[in-house]
Amino acid sequence: MEIIKKIQIRRGAQLNIKGGAEKIFGRTPSSSTFALKPDDFFGTIPKLLKKEGEKIKTGEPLFYSKKDPRIQFVSPVTGLIQTIQRGARRKIEKIIISSASTEEFVKHEVLNWQQFDRDQIKTILLESGNWPFIHQRPYGTLANPSDTPKAIFVSTHRTSPLSPDFDFILKEETTSFQDGIEVLNKLVDQKVFLGTDASFPGIFQTIKEVQHYSISGPHPAGNLSIHIQELAPLNMGDRVWTVNPEDVVNIGRFFKSGKFSPKRTIAVTGNAIEQARYVRTKIGAEIHPILKDFNPVSSQYRIINGDVLTGTAVSEQAHLGYYNNQITIIPEGNKFRMFGWLPFKDNGILSLSNTSFSRLFNKNGFDVDTNLNGEERALVVTGEMEKVFPMDIFPMQLLKACMIEDIEKMEALGIYEVVPEDFGLIDYANTSKIEAQEIIQQGIELMINEVG
Repeated sequence: MEIIKKIQIRRGAQLNIKGGAEKIFGRTPSSSTFALKPDDFFGTIPKLLKKEGEKIKTGEPLFYSKKDPRIQFVSPVTGLIQTIQRGARRKIEKIIISSASTEEFVKHEVLNWQQFDRDQIKTILLESGNWPFIHQRPYGTLANPSDTPKAIFVSTHRTSPLSPDFDFILKEETTSFQDGIEVLNKLVDQKVFLGTDASFPGIFQTIKEVQHYSISGPHPAGNLSIHIQELAPLNMGDRVWTVNPEDVVNIGRFFKSGKFSPKRTIAVTGNAIEQARYVRTKIGAEIHPILKDFNPVSSQYRIINGDVLTGTAVSEQAHLGYYNNQITIIPEGNKFRMFGWLPFKDNGILSLSNTSFSRLFNKNGFDVDTNLNGEERALVVTGEMEKVFPMDIFPMQLLKACMIEDIEKMEALGIYEVVPEDFGLIDYANTSKIEAQEIIQQGIELMINEVG
């Protein structure tokens, strides 16, 4: 394996939290309902193709994008459209499918796909519902099928708290992963960039026809925005596409069978359960059956669809996000410490401050909860953001430009190079307690509406 570049990050922070998933698979849960949530597809306005009560097959289109009708979203299971949940202004929030006992698939003709040209590959990805697996930068929206990207990135190394291990998840899927890479190579003029852990590339060192690069350092070293800035910086008009590792496998499996692959492997993590481990399920599965085998150690806990920095708090009756590979369960922070601001050992606060004694006494990891340890306050210049933000961007200045909706300053300060998840650690580290990810998302929405 030839490494074209070693990306080593020094600025950032690795949050040492208890509750990482053991490398074992739990029982595969049986979910009676599955759901697709249009909000999982940032920037997409859905147009329904099915009504409540209609039957649907696995891989059959459920809705398409109003902005680009070529992009279709298909059902992950066979069943009946049970409910179409709507919110304010009749916005579609969730489409719930009651799964059937027997599965029927929509079959596509993919024989000899290796001879397909670029346009044929795009057409089959669009018609089969595999296109939503591909995102683009800037903005982190679904890729535009009319574009030819500057590069395609797949990173197999996550550095977010309690992140899943893709070497373990995909250890039996190397053939499908290789097939997926070969499909993606047909969409771009250079080979796919494949990022791996510098200390342990694992199964991914055997993958061919890619440009290997390695990643090391604390979070957010695993974020794709950093890799893109290092290897294929975005200039005006450039597009870079990204694909999650398990979705590369899903694409590869589709081109082997002609059937849409909704596979999802979830790392169930957190310090509010006894034994964190992995489970196999499908896209949009119900969360409650997944958690049945996990005994909570806390009477009150919060379920997070994703990791503790970028995930969304949900109930047990919720469904997995479309791109989720992780569920985190931590105790609710509804208790307050007297003189909690003092840096004593017994406070047990996971702090990034060098003055915190807790860093000396918790080498085996921290028991965290949802407590914010403070409230939102004035945004002041402290230098805290820059310490945990390794990109060549001024994070505080960009946040201020987004807050006042100054498009020219936002462009000059790098709004095209970031997505909300890049500011997850800033949300945690800054003492102002501002919602940096929310501010960046609103800034990106403004750019899409005003600039395009």
